Amino acid sequence: MKKFAHILIGILFISANIYGQEYMTRSGYIWFYSQTPVEDIKAHNRQVACILDTETGEVGVTLLMKSFEFKKALMQRDFNRQYVESDKYPKSTFEGKITDLSKEDFSEAGKYNVPVSGKLTIHGVTNKINTDVTLTVKEDNVIAVKAMFITSPADYDIDIPKVMREKIAKEIEVNVDFELKKR
Repeated sequence: MKKFAHILIGILFISANIYGQEYMTRSGYIWFYSQTPVEDIKAHNRQVACILDTETGEVGVTLLMKSFEFKKALMQRDFNRQYVESDKYPKSTFEGKITDLSKEDFSEAGKYNVPVSGKLTIHGVTNKINTDVTLTVKEDNVIAVKAMFITSPADYDIDIPKVMREKIAKEIEVNVDFELKKR
């Protein structure tokens, strides 16, 4: 399955040169937030690759789990070793599509709120994700992408040790902030 995801994202990047109106970045920004009465945890990743085809609505995102940065080094170490096992599962991917593309015309500058549906893979587990995304089409062949969704470590078979369950939220807020440039 992991090999399939890599091949699919590769095909998206190759097809970007042949068809459609392709926008991409290799420096997208994703951060997540866990809030509990005991501790708040926030991690940032500014090395996210994303490609969007505005004609087909297809979107692909990939990132290295080890690229998440935490305020505390111990949190970062535990995140990579114990929770997401980033040596075993180094990447996270999203493969999706704008679900109602016929209503939008991205040739005009402006702000568009669009539903996106796809498959998110973390820790070797794939789940369906549906979220609303705000696309801001700018005059200079740039599209800003913003989204937020909630997910759970349990949905991706990430085991939280009993002693840490009070410090890590059962639901994690994930935020996306990309600036895609036309290819």
